[in-house]
Amino acid sequence: MAAIDRGAESAFTFLPQGALMQEFSVGGHNIVLCLPTASAYATHNQAYLGETIGRTTNRIRGGKVSDLNGKTYQLATNDSPRANLLHGGNEGWGKKIWDGPKPVQRQGKEGVQFSYLSKDGDEGYPGSVLARVWYVAGMEDGEGDRRETVLEVEYEVEFIGDECEETVVGMTNHSHGFIQSPPRSFKGQVMMQPVNDTVSVSLSTVLPPVSLLQHTPKHQPFATAYFTLNPSAPTISGTDVTLATSHYLELDDAQIPTGRIIPHASVPKEPNTPFSLFPRDPGFDDCFVLPPRSGPPNNWAGIASSIPLDTRGLELREMVSMRHPDTGLCLVVESTEPAFQFYTGEGIDVPGLDRGDGTMTQRMGSRKGIAIEPSRFVDAPGRAEWRGMCTLRRGEKWGARSRYRAWKE
Repeated sequence: MAAIDRGAESAFTFLPQGALMQEFSVGGHNIVLCLPTASAYATHNQAYLGETIGRTTNRIRGGKVSDLNGKTYQLATNDSPRANLLHGGNEGWGKKIWDGPKPVQRQGKEGVQFSYLSKDGDEGYPGSVLARVWYVAGMEDGEGDRRETVLEVEYEVEFIGDECEETVVGMTNHSHGFIQSPPRSFKGQVMMQPVNDTVSVSLSTVLPPVSLLQHTPKHQPFATAYFTLNPSAPTISGTDVTLATSHYLELDDAQIPTGRIIPHASVPKEPNTPFSLFPRDPGFDDCFVLPPRSGPPNNWAGIASSIPLDTRGLELREMVSMRHPDTGLCLVVESTEPAFQFYTGEGIDVPGLDRGDGTMTQRMGSRKGIAIEPSRFVDAPGRAEWRGMCTLRRGEKWGARSRYRAWKE
């Protein structure tokens, strides 16, 4: 991990397996969990550390999607012992090697693009679709003299095949969390140039130029990680969390929504009220739902029908903000999505691994990091009343945007 000076430099590293981020450094700290070598991700990533999840997200009851193209599709049931489909199947998009990084201009800014062609029958899903992810990174002025690290992420899935009329889709990321603050002016520009077999993006500002983004060649596997605002600590204990909602999808014993959206017993009743995480509790693996964008704020019964297939045209809304008092590291995630999975990492279990130089990493255990996954509703492909938010028809596009900001106090 690169040494990053407080307030002056930030760095990201993206790798093509899963099209995701391995490094997110702020104030000299990499705030995502990462594995030491490329090969380690093939053998020690059972926790889906930082993968881009697809062709669907989270769980589908029994791996079954009915009444699609007039058929019932039986997908994988890789969520043992509950026999649900989890994160796209046995080999979801987070396990695939994506094309990229490709330097691009996105909304007038320098960025990179990854793409993956998921063919008809991939993991049992019907129809050929083209998935794209765009990353745009930079620095912005925050409140007072604060400098913020900003990453904007855009997802798109386009139905390009003619094998059938419709399919189900969804994308998210297992490592989202950045900074939210009113945007200020960015004094400088992002410059992209090839360096050997990588693409390096440098941020030029009033501060000395720094290496902002670094991408490894696409033949190397990778993954990213859950967020931790106290990287040297064994758990997320001491992290202060603020959720923009108190309501979540109530779950049955199989971790599938019952259909009810109700207050969560372990968070404050009033949204945007901070609470703290401790070594063992509270624990979360829940899909929280933001209030409707229009109409009565508690009209949970009608919220699903108001969610468009492509949310990119909607305004970003804050989902989660977090801070750790011992390090002064802060992050916030915003998204156009209607919900987010908030997971406190009880299932993380990664042994000490060889860094490749004869030294070993420390073991990563339960509650080492936090995953925040902007998304649609859990089991939406399997529920008729929620199906509209994830059913993609020929010629259509599914889309979503997220923005992450981070700083060190």
